[in-house]
Amino acid sequence: MHLSGGGCHDAPEGRISIDTIGDSFAGVPFLMDRAYEGDETRALVASYGHEAIVPPRKTRKDPWEYDKEKYKQRNVVERLFRRIKEFRKVYTRYDKTDIMFMAFIQFAVIAIWLQ
Repeated sequence: MHLSGGGCHDAPEGRISIDTIGDSFAGVPFLMDRAYEGDETRALVASYGHEAIVPPRKTRKDPWEYDKEKYKQRNVVERLFRRIKEFRKVYTRYDKTDIMFMAFIQFAVIAIWLQ
């Protein structure tokens, strides 16, 4: 897990995370939203032995097929983000330093997991 600037696009930051994970969980599909549908990101996922499950943008000239049933499970991740944002300290970003903000996010995830 790492922080990025508020104005950063998701795809380059996602590629950093994909590089970090690498082939540790080879064969596990990557469920990604359309922000990650670029050719570079999908190629990186495939190079580590994962299946990229991401819908193509509507403006794609050559769209691809993707597993729509697996893609529906992406809501689990979105619900986790929603639950993390229930913690007011995360939602409003009261912490001034990145390390304290990350520490509280980890605390929030642990608290959610223990419920």
